[in-house]
Amino acid sequence: MSQKDYILVRIDTVLFGDFFNLIKTNKSYIEKGFAGTVRRCATKEGAKELYNQWVSDEKKGDAYSFFINHSKSNNLVGLVNVKNIDKQARKAEMGYFISQQATGKGITTKLTQEVVTYCFETLQMNKVFLRVFPENIASQRVALKIGFKQEGLLRHDYLGHNNQYEDVLYFGLLKFEYQYD
Repeated sequence: MSQKDYILVRIDTVLFGDFFNLIKTNKSYIEKGFAGTVRRCATKEGAKELYNQWVSDEKKGDAYSFFINHSKSNNLVGLVNVKNIDKQARKAEMGYFISQQATGKGITTKLTQEVVTYCFETLQMNKVFLRVFPENIASQRVALKIGFKQEGLLRHDYLGHNNQYEDVLYFGLLKFEYQYD
């Protein structure tokens, strides 16, 4: 499977069942970094509520969900989301994951870079930032390849999956620094 076999699809084209299956299938792999999503998707009803919220948020321009789809099988294998948008300061947070079996192929880097471009060109953001766990070396590599700079360590900044506060590394990328190949 090549990178060309993976595309981004927006939430308005994603069926709820496919969304639910993506989160359920990857629960143990993503529960630390996407604790709130996993927590809310513990039941099908909770997942439906979250899905509907994400659809609504996108319609209002408050958040954007880009799902990574394997085009040949039409299966969702990951997510790149844009959230915590501050329209006045023109900055937004991004998060991403890809299914464990699809890691290490450059897919996350390529498609996250497309979303970063969307943030700067379409949403007219001045800054995009990420919060990454110190032990998540793969996500740090993705950020650095795209051009993000590590700006610091935020102590106890994230409420994790066991309701424990977690430290996160903060990465930022400014529009004038961004170079898309």
